[in-house]
Amino acid sequence: MTSPHPGLGLRVVASGTTDLVLTRTFAAPAPLVFAALTQPELLRRWHGARGWRLTVCEVDLRPGGAWRFVSTGPAGAEMELHGLFREVVPPVRLVQTEIHRDWADGEALVTTVLDETDGRTAMTVTARYSSSEIRDAVVRSPMERGAGEGYDRLAALLATLIHERRHP
Repeated sequence: MTSPHPGLGLRVVASGTTDLVLTRTFAAPAPLVFAALTQPELLRRWHGARGWRLTVCEVDLRPGGAWRFVSTGPAGAEMELHGLFREVVPPVRLVQTEIHRDWADGEALVTTVLDETDGRTAMTVTARYSSSEIRDAVVRSPMERGAGEGYDRLAALLATLIHERRHP
């Protein structure tokens, strides 16, 4: 499975039997991207698909620290994700567990790597699921559309933040 998304191109690729790899490049430096991925006040401004709001955003950004997101959709549906941080290496790497409240099939291990070159940051997110069946269920879900829309919103937020820094 390979799929491009508009903008600077979200790519989603199934890898091996249990991994899903998402890649996207942002026109922003790695420290700013890292901040937008980890600071609740910034996460609330972009996280999720269009029409969804991050209504609960709890982040204890340290190894062993917990995180919890609850998103609310336009029709009132809720989606909850939570987990623990295993590694926190600003501004280049995050490793965390992820559990979807509505899926009883265990946790994923999610590794996010940021690689900055010339003020642009390539982000690689690798989600390792406990089985190929779970990974394939995620592939069939609306995750790709939601992630693509969310990362488009993140790109727009990053552009706004850069503009605000240049023109206070």
